[in-house]
Amino acid sequence: MSILKPICAALERIAPLRLAEKWDNVGLLLEAPLTRPQANRILLTIDLTPAVVTEALNTPTAFIVSYHPTIFHPLKAMTLSNPLQASLLRCAAAGISVYSPHTALDSFIGGINDWLCLGLNDQVVPKSEHINYIGEYQEGLGALGRIITFSEPVSMEELQRRIKAHLQLAHIQVGYTPARDLTTVRSVAVCAGSGGSVLLGVDADVYFTGEMVHHEVLAALGSGHNVVLCGHTNTERGFLPVLADDLKRQLAGELPDFEIHVSKEDHHPLIIV
Repeated sequence: MSILKPICAALERIAPLRLAEKWDNVGLLLEAPLTRPQANRILLTIDLTPAVVTEALNTPTAFIVSYHPTIFHPLKAMTLSNPLQASLLRCAAAGISVYSPHTALDSFIGGINDWLCLGLNDQVVPKSEHINYIGEYQEGLGALGRIITFSEPVSMEELQRRIKAHLQLAHIQVGYTPARDLTTVRSVAVCAGSGGSVLLGVDADVYFTGEMVHHEVLAALGSGHNVVLCGHTNTERGFLPVLADDLKRQLAGELPDFEIHVSKEDHHPLIIV
């Protein structure tokens, strides 16, 4: 039996691909032409780096869910001289298929952005009336960003503590605007990854995302918004264990012997020294 159909169907139930942004490239991006013998593992990662591919090849991995698309721009060739293309070719030759959910995983209700809101709310699930959506909202499914409004205001210091604890980070980057009182934060606009284009212009006390370019930060501060930046993939990677549990439940009936693992080799590409 082909494993692709039940796995792709389960991922579609978790994060419907129609939620992905129009510019995105999501879904099954590499379909291996053969099935890897005795492989019973799905590996979750943010990026398909050479180290993650080696990890997959050294374990009984049959399928990789790479959050970021492994193919984004059109390819004119597939060669071993390009590291990403080499990774895809190694996977195909070994019988490992690759799937990317990307912005669909951000947007769906219960996805990465809601997980970030959970951390902001100190692990208390915010009531629906405390959450508004940024971007095109699809009824019952979600949208690209969130605005969380607190029942009681919190200070920037407390907000920063919650973010560090939730993302397990020792350091984050913050920018303070003189237009806001740092002791009374009432609302935070949230977008995982690179959120400058999504958050700018949104009415909230704080913009919380992974990264923004320099001029987006200046524009945010100049227009009266505090900024919290945590590193692009640091706002995404912590959700992988949640996805692993969800995928395990989804596949329990059709692929009960399959194991779901979060990559041990997937890391933020930069470190603080």
